[in-house]
Amino acid sequence: MKFTHKLFGLPVAASLALVSGIAFAQAGQTVKIAFIDPLSGPFANVGQNQLKSWQFMAEHFAKNAAGVKFEFVAFDNKGSPQESLNNLKAAIDQGIRYVVQGNGSGAAAAIMDGVAKHNERNPGKEVLYLNYAAVDPDLTNSKCNYWHFRIDADTSMKMEALTSYMKDQPDVKKVYIIGQNYAHGVQVSRFFKETIARKRPDVQIVGDDLHPIGQVKDFAPYVAKIKASGADSVVTGNWGQDLTLLIKAAKDAGLNVNFYTYYASTSGVPTAMAAGVGGKVRMVAYGHNNIPGVASKIQDDFKKKFNDDWYTLATYNGLAMLAEGFKVAKSTDPVKVAPALEGLRFKGFQGEVEMRKTDHQLQQALYISEWRKADAKSPYSVENTGYNFQQVKAIEAYVASTPTSCQMKRP
Repeated sequence: MKFTHKLFGLPVAASLALVSGIAFAQAGQTVKIAFIDPLSGPFANVGQNQLKSWQFMAEHFAKNAAGVKFEFVAFDNKGSPQESLNNLKAAIDQGIRYVVQGNGSGAAAAIMDGVAKHNERNPGKEVLYLNYAAVDPDLTNSKCNYWHFRIDADTSMKMEALTSYMKDQPDVKKVYIIGQNYAHGVQVSRFFKETIARKRPDVQIVGDDLHPIGQVKDFAPYVAKIKASGADSVVTGNWGQDLTLLIKAAKDAGLNVNFYTYYASTSGVPTAMAAGVGGKVRMVAYGHNNIPGVASKIQDDFKKKFNDDWYTLATYNGLAMLAEGFKVAKSTDPVKVAPALEGLRFKGFQGEVEMRKTDHQLQQALYISEWRKADAKSPYSVENTGYNFQQVKAIEAYVASTPTSCQMKRP
């Protein structure tokens, strides 16, 4: 009598092939990922925090998800696009085929271009670039590239969310815009003016300043201009030292305005805010300190280990996406993983999210949170200040989403 053993209705051989394909990573493969961001210079504290965040999430996924192990190899680009290209070449020379970077859209554009040229010239050795914080909309529009995937929300998405909140605030009448003089700062100014004019045409723009990135040591002259303008609100895309010193100068001058920010959670800024800056500080982001579920536990565990704050929550979504992509592709080869990521829906820290196929821009909910004193309901203490960011408005992914002009060229 002839028979065939079956598992889940399939012949054993076929079943084992299927299982081994889905659980490809269980062989214990380690995927190396190059981390290319500032680890020295004015933004070193941010870069060092984010490197720890990626490494911590690698440990988390090694313990909590079937899949490959992740190992991060750090490269210090000093915030420079040219140094980023040097780092990229060094990483490729080491056989690394995945890159993460986020601090600076200029560096991001350089890496995108470098990856695209390398991949075109070296078939079979392709590199995939995961952008976790460089938010210039052009990166997924006019400059979009098949090998680039962005897991942060871009400037236009965040501004759509921020102005949807600001339009309903009657105390917002006169706004001063201040930003770093590079792609991101320019885009924040542009998109704020466009979106607020559509939603609240009565709002006056009473100032619009760009300053050198990472070079201003004293923001007192800028704060004096803000004070003289009669502004009731400040909109800024500043991050790291440039926001820390702006907030410090505002406090020292007794500037009583509300701040609307993108990156008030980055290293050093919370300590500068401490018990407030005269007005309220609000932040638009894809997360905050009080999102329930896995994020809260990771936040607490990170604090226990480093006495530091886990504010780059995209590190969770980045590895969750790659792990799921590896399973779908049954491979860790970027050539097979890239198409698996297109249109991929996966469980992020804030629920289901989707990597939009047309432009490789992650579609996700956004939040407006406010810097408030910690309490029994929200006990987390950011930078041990006794304060944290608490949600005042959630914007669903379909509301925050913005259209794309990307004409993706696929291999």
